[in-house]
Amino acid sequence: MISRLIDEIKKKSAPIVVGLDPQLKFVPEHILNKWYNELGYTLEAVGEAFYEYNKGILDNVSDLIPAVKPQIAMYEQYGIPGLVAYKKTVDYAHSKGLVVIGDIKRGDIGSTSESYAIGHIGSVELGGNVIKPFDEDIVTVNPYLGTDGVKPFVVVCNKEDKGIFVLVKTSNPSSGEFQDKMIEEDERPLYEVVANMVNAWGAESMDGDYSNVGAVVGATYPQMGIILRKLMPKAYILVPGYGAQGGSGKDLKGYFNEDGLGAIVNSSRGIIAAYKSDKYAQFGGEGYADASRAAVVDMLTDIRENAFV
Repeated sequence: MISRLIDEIKKKSAPIVVGLDPQLKFVPEHILNKWYNELGYTLEAVGEAFYEYNKGILDNVSDLIPAVKPQIAMYEQYGIPGLVAYKKTVDYAHSKGLVVIGDIKRGDIGSTSESYAIGHIGSVELGGNVIKPFDEDIVTVNPYLGTDGVKPFVVVCNKEDKGIFVLVKTSNPSSGEFQDKMIEEDERPLYEVVANMVNAWGAESMDGDYSNVGAVVGATYPQMGIILRKLMPKAYILVPGYGAQGGSGKDLKGYFNEDGLGAIVNSSRGIIAAYKSDKYAQFGGEGYADASRAAVVDMLTDIRENAFV
Protein backbone atom coordinates (compact mmCIF):
# COMPACT_ATOMS: atom_id res chain seq x y z
CA MET A 1 0.00 0.00 0.00
CA ILE A 2 2.78 2.46 0.79
CA SER A 3 4.03 2.12 -2.79
CA ARG A 4 0.61 3.21 -4.05
CA LEU A 5 0.65 6.25 -1.79
CA ILE A 6 4.16 7.13 -3.00
CA ASP A 7 3.04 6.79 -6.62
CA GLU A 8 0.19 9.24 -5.99
CA ILE A 9 2.51 11.68 -4.20
CA LYS A 10 4.92 11.59 -7.14
CA LYS A 11 2.15 11.91 -9.73
CA LYS A 12 0.79 15.09 -8.14
CA SER A 13 4.07 16.37 -6.69
CA ALA A 14 2.12 16.81 -3.48
CA PRO A 15 3.39 15.25 -0.23
CA ILE A 16 0.29 16.38 1.64
CA VAL A 17 -2.90 14.94 3.07
CA VAL A 18 -6.07 16.85 3.93
CA GLY A 19 -7.62 15.99 7.28
CA LEU A 20 -11.39 15.72 6.95
CA ASP A 21 -12.20 16.53 10.57
CA PRO A 22 -15.61 18.24 10.43
CA GLN A 23 -17.03 20.18 13.35
CA LEU A 24 -20.39 21.92 13.43
CA LYS A 25 -18.66 25.29 13.74
CA PHE A 26 -16.80 24.61 10.47
CA VAL A 27 -19.84 23.65 8.38
CA PRO A 28 -21.33 26.63 6.50
CA GLU A 29 -24.77 27.73 7.64
CA HIS A 30 -26.41 27.08 4.27
CA ILE A 31 -25.51 23.39 4.55
CA LEU A 32 -26.52 23.04 8.19
CA ASN A 33 -29.81 24.88 7.70
CA LYS A 34 -30.68 22.74 4.67
CA TRP A 35 -30.42 19.53 6.69
CA TYR A 36 -31.93 20.93 9.90
CA ASN A 37 -34.94 22.04 7.87
CA GLU A 38 -35.27 18.61 6.28
CA LEU A 39 -34.47 16.33 9.22
CA GLY A 40 -34.76 18.55 12.29
CA TYR A 41 -32.10 19.00 14.94
CA THR A 42 -31.10 15.36 14.79
CA LEU A 43 -27.98 13.24 14.54
CA GLU A 44 -29.11 12.28 11.05
CA ALA A 45 -29.09 15.93 10.00
CA VAL A 46 -25.54 16.36 11.26
CA GLY A 47 -24.40 13.23 9.44
CA GLU A 48 -25.86 14.42 6.15
CA ALA A 49 -24.39 17.90 6.65
CA PHE A 50 -20.93 16.49 7.35
CA TYR A 51 -21.06 14.35 4.23
CA GLU A 52 -22.20 17.19 1.98
CA TYR A 53 -19.49 19.42 3.46
CA ASN A 54 -16.80 16.80 2.89
CA LYS A 55 -18.06 16.05 -0.60
CA GLY A 56 -17.76 19.70 -1.60
CA ILE A 57 -14.17 19.85 -0.40
CA LEU A 58 -13.26 16.59 -2.12
CA ASP A 59 -14.76 17.79 -5.40
CA ASN A 60 -12.54 20.87 -5.26
CA VAL A 61 -9.20 19.47 -4.08
CA SER A 62 -8.97 15.83 -5.17
CA ASP A 63 -7.01 16.67 -8.33
CA LEU A 64 -4.31 18.36 -6.21
CA ILE A 65 -3.74 15.84 -3.41
CA PRO A 66 -2.90 12.14 -3.08
CA ALA A 67 -4.79 11.36 0.13
CA VAL A 68 -7.28 12.40 2.79
CA LYS A 69 -7.34 11.63 6.51
CA PRO A 70 -10.77 11.59 8.17
CA GLN A 71 -10.59 11.62 11.99
CA ILE A 72 -13.18 9.13 13.16
CA ALA A 73 -13.86 10.79 16.53
CA MET A 74 -15.39 13.82 14.82
CA TYR A 75 -17.99 11.48 13.34
CA GLU A 76 -18.37 9.05 16.26
CA GLN A 77 -19.58 11.78 18.58
CA TYR A 78 -22.78 11.87 16.50
CA GLY A 79 -23.40 8.16 16.89
CA ILE A 80 -24.40 5.83 14.08
CA PRO A 81 -25.39 8.66 11.68
CA GLY A 82 -21.95 10.13 12.20
CA LEU A 83 -20.29 6.82 11.40
CA VAL A 84 -22.46 6.49 8.30
CA ALA A 85 -21.12 9.88 7.19
CA TYR A 86 -17.57 8.64 7.89
CA LYS A 87 -18.07 5.55 5.74
CA LYS A 88 -19.71 7.53 2.94
CA THR A 89 -16.76 9.94 3.05
CA VAL A 90 -14.27 7.06 2.77
CA ASP A 91 -16.15 5.64 -0.21
CA TYR A 92 -16.48 9.01 -1.96
CA ALA A 93 -12.77 9.71 -1.49
CA HIS A 94 -12.03 6.34 -3.09
CA SER A 95 -14.28 7.23 -6.02
CA LYS A 96 -12.02 10.27 -6.53
CA GLY A 97 -8.94 8.02 -6.68
CA LEU A 98 -7.59 9.11 -3.28
CA VAL A 99 -5.76 7.07 -0.67
CA VAL A 100 -7.72 7.16 2.60
CA ILE A 101 -5.87 7.30 5.91
CA GLY A 102 -8.33 6.53 8.69
CA ASP A 103 -7.23 8.44 11.78
CA ILE A 104 -8.58 5.94 14.31
CA LYS A 105 -5.62 5.60 16.75
CA ARG A 106 -6.60 2.08 17.75
CA GLY A 107 -4.44 -0.31 19.76
CA ASP A 108 -5.55 -2.87 22.34
CA ILE A 109 -4.93 -6.42 23.48
CA GLY A 110 -4.39 -8.93 20.69
CA SER A 111 -7.91 -10.17 19.97
CA THR A 112 -9.39 -6.69 20.19
CA SER A 113 -6.71 -5.20 17.95
CA GLU A 114 -7.35 -7.98 15.47
CA SER A 115 -11.02 -6.98 15.36
CA TYR A 116 -10.14 -3.31 14.91
CA ALA A 117 -7.74 -4.23 12.10
CA ILE A 118 -10.30 -6.41 10.34
CA GLY A 119 -13.03 -3.79 10.71
CA HIS A 120 -10.99 -0.92 9.32
CA ILE A 121 -8.43 -2.30 6.86
CA GLY A 122 -9.50 -5.93 6.57
CA SER A 123 -12.49 -7.92 5.42
CA VAL A 124 -15.12 -10.34 6.69
CA GLU A 125 -16.82 -13.21 4.88
CA LEU A 126 -20.57 -13.53 5.18
CA GLY A 127 -22.46 -16.16 3.21
CA GLY A 128 -19.62 -16.48 0.74
CA ASN A 129 -19.41 -12.70 0.23
CA VAL A 130 -16.21 -10.85 1.13
CA ILE A 131 -17.08 -7.47 2.66
CA LYS A 132 -14.74 -4.66 3.69
CA PRO A 133 -16.52 -2.90 6.60
CA PHE A 134 -14.85 0.54 6.68
CA ASP A 135 -12.24 -0.05 3.96
CA GLU A 136 -9.66 2.62 4.72
CA ASP A 137 -6.29 2.08 3.03
CA ILE A 138 -4.11 3.03 6.00
CA VAL A 139 -4.94 3.64 9.67
CA THR A 140 -3.20 5.21 12.64
CA VAL A 141 -2.26 2.87 15.50
CA ASN A 142 -1.42 3.52 19.16
CA PRO A 143 1.56 1.31 20.11
CA TYR A 144 1.50 1.64 23.88
CA LEU A 145 0.16 -1.86 24.51
CA GLY A 146 3.23 -3.20 22.72
CA THR A 147 3.53 -5.80 20.01
CA ASP A 148 0.27 -7.48 21.07
CA GLY A 149 -1.59 -4.39 19.95
CA VAL A 150 0.32 -3.73 16.72
CA LYS A 151 1.07 -7.16 15.26
CA PRO A 152 -2.58 -7.91 14.33
CA PHE A 153 -2.58 -4.79 12.17
CA VAL A 154 0.65 -5.87 10.46
CA VAL A 155 -0.88 -9.27 9.71
CA VAL A 156 -3.88 -7.63 8.05
CA CYS A 157 -1.61 -5.21 6.18
CA ASN A 158 0.20 -8.15 4.63
CA LYS A 159 -3.01 -10.02 3.81
CA GLU A 160 -4.92 -7.06 2.35
CA ASP A 161 -2.12 -4.80 1.03
CA LYS A 162 -2.87 -2.06 3.54
CA GLY A 163 -0.79 0.17 5.81
CA ILE A 164 -0.52 1.70 9.28
CA PHE A 165 1.05 4.79 10.81
CA VAL A 166 2.24 4.14 14.38
CA LEU A 167 2.20 7.02 16.89
CA VAL A 168 5.84 7.83 17.72
CA LYS A 169 6.05 11.54 18.57
CA THR A 170 2.71 13.31 18.38
CA SER A 171 2.15 17.03 17.79
CA ASN A 172 0.08 17.88 20.88
CA PRO A 173 1.65 20.04 23.63
CA SER A 174 1.49 17.40 26.39
CA SER A 175 2.95 14.56 24.31
CA GLY A 176 6.23 14.89 26.18
CA GLU A 177 4.65 13.79 29.47
CA PHE A 178 5.23 10.23 28.33
CA GLN A 179 6.88 10.23 24.92
CA ASP A 180 9.93 12.30 25.96
CA LYS A 181 10.65 10.40 29.18
CA MET A 182 14.16 8.99 29.33
CA ILE A 183 14.34 5.21 29.50
CA GLU A 184 17.29 4.51 31.81
CA GLU A 185 17.92 1.02 30.48
CA ASP A 186 18.29 2.35 26.92
CA GLU A 187 19.57 5.85 27.81
CA ARG A 188 17.23 7.45 25.31
CA PRO A 189 13.71 8.88 25.25
CA LEU A 190 10.68 6.66 24.89
CA TYR A 191 9.87 7.94 21.39
CA GLU A 192 13.22 6.59 20.16
CA VAL A 193 12.44 3.19 21.70
CA VAL A 194 9.09 3.20 19.87
CA ALA A 195 10.89 4.20 16.65
CA ASN A 196 13.06 1.09 16.91
CA MET A 197 9.96 -1.02 17.38
CA VAL A 198 8.49 0.56 14.24
CA ASN A 199 11.59 -0.65 12.39
CA ALA A 200 11.10 -4.17 13.73
CA TRP A 201 7.40 -4.30 12.88
CA GLY A 202 8.04 -2.68 9.53
CA ALA A 203 10.62 -5.26 8.48
CA GLU A 204 7.74 -7.76 8.32
CA SER A 205 5.79 -5.68 5.79
CA MET A 206 8.12 -4.14 3.23
CA ASP A 207 6.64 -2.70 0.02
CA GLY A 208 9.53 -1.57 -2.16
CA ASP A 209 11.94 0.88 -0.53
CA TYR A 210 9.56 1.62 2.33
CA SER A 211 7.47 -0.37 4.77
CA ASN A 212 3.70 -0.48 5.12
CA VAL A 213 4.39 0.33 8.78
CA GLY A 214 4.98 4.05 8.98
CA ALA A 215 5.20 6.53 11.85
CA VAL A 216 3.42 9.64 13.11
CA VAL A 217 5.85 12.45 13.99
CA GLY A 218 4.49 15.94 14.60
CA ALA A 219 5.65 19.03 12.69
CA THR A 220 5.71 20.92 15.98
CA TYR A 221 8.92 19.14 17.01
CA PRO A 222 11.25 19.57 14.00
CA GLN A 223 14.49 18.66 15.82
CA MET A 224 12.98 15.39 16.92
CA GLY A 225 11.77 14.89 13.38
CA ILE A 226 15.35 15.05 12.11
CA ILE A 227 16.43 12.41 14.63
CA LEU A 228 13.49 10.13 13.90
CA ARG A 229 13.92 10.39 10.13
CA LYS A 230 17.43 8.95 10.58
CA LEU A 231 16.30 6.30 13.05
CA MET A 232 13.52 5.03 10.78
CA PRO A 233 14.96 5.02 7.25
CA LYS A 234 12.34 2.61 5.87
CA ALA A 235 9.29 4.16 7.56
CA TYR A 236 7.13 6.73 5.81
CA ILE A 237 6.30 9.55 8.22
CA LEU A 238 2.84 11.08 8.60
CA VAL A 239 3.40 14.63 9.85
CA PRO A 240 0.49 16.32 11.69
CA GLY A 241 0.75 19.77 13.21
CA TYR A 242 1.15 21.86 10.05
CA GLY A 243 -0.78 25.12 9.79
CA ALA A 244 -3.25 25.71 12.62
CA GLN A 245 -1.02 23.89 15.13
CA GLY A 246 2.01 25.99 14.24
CA GLY A 247 4.11 23.92 11.82
CA SER A 248 5.28 25.45 8.52
CA GLY A 249 7.23 24.41 5.44
CA LYS A 250 10.61 25.37 6.90
CA ASP A 251 9.97 23.06 9.87
CA LEU A 252 9.63 20.06 7.57
CA LYS A 253 13.10 19.81 6.00
CA GLY A 254 14.26 17.04 8.31
CA TYR A 255 11.25 14.82 7.70
CA PHE A 256 12.00 14.22 4.02
CA ASN A 257 14.76 12.25 2.39
CA GLU A 258 17.02 13.81 -0.24
CA ASP A 259 14.76 12.51 -3.01
CA GLY A 260 11.81 14.48 -1.61
CA LEU A 261 10.07 11.33 -0.38
CA GLY A 262 9.67 9.83 3.08
CA ALA A 263 6.95 12.04 4.53
CA ILE A 264 3.39 13.19 3.98
CA VAL A 265 2.18 16.34 5.77
CA ASN A 266 -1.34 16.75 7.16
CA SER A 267 -3.41 19.88 7.47
CA SER A 268 -6.98 19.69 8.73
CA ARG A 269 -8.80 22.82 9.88
CA GLY A 270 -6.37 25.05 7.98
CA ILE A 271 -7.83 23.55 4.80
CA ILE A 272 -11.40 22.53 5.56
CA ALA A 273 -12.22 25.70 7.53
CA ALA A 274 -10.08 28.03 5.42
CA TYR A 275 -13.04 30.27 4.58
CA LYS A 276 -13.26 31.24 8.26
CA SER A 277 -9.75 32.72 8.28
CA ASP A 278 -9.01 36.32 7.31
CA LYS A 279 -6.78 35.18 4.44
CA TYR A 280 -9.62 33.42 2.62
CA ALA A 281 -12.62 35.28 4.03
CA GLN A 282 -13.49 36.70 0.61
CA PHE A 283 -14.81 33.28 -0.43
CA GLY A 284 -17.52 33.30 2.24
CA GLY A 285 -19.52 30.32 3.41
CA GLU A 286 -20.97 29.60 -0.02
CA GLY A 287 -17.43 29.39 -1.42
CA TYR A 288 -15.98 27.29 1.40
CA ALA A 289 -14.73 24.59 -0.99
CA ASP A 290 -13.03 27.17 -3.21
CA ALA A 291 -11.32 28.54 -0.11
CA SER A 292 -10.14 25.02 0.71
CA ARG A 293 -8.64 24.69 -2.75
CA ALA A 294 -6.82 28.00 -2.39
CA ALA A 295 -5.45 26.87 1.00
CA VAL A 296 -4.20 23.60 -0.52
CA VAL A 297 -2.42 25.52 -3.29
CA ASP A 298 -0.77 27.78 -0.71
CA MET A 299 0.27 24.80 1.42
CA LEU A 300 1.83 23.10 -1.59
CA THR A 301 3.71 26.27 -2.50
CA ASP A 302 5.04 26.63 1.06
CA ILE A 303 6.25 23.02 1.20
CA ARG A 304 7.74 23.01 -2.28
CA GLU A 305 9.61 26.28 -1.68
CA ASN A 306 10.72 25.73 1.92
CA ALA A 307 10.87 22.03 2.80
CA PHE A 308 13.28 20.96 0.06
CA VAL A 309 15.89 23.74 0.08
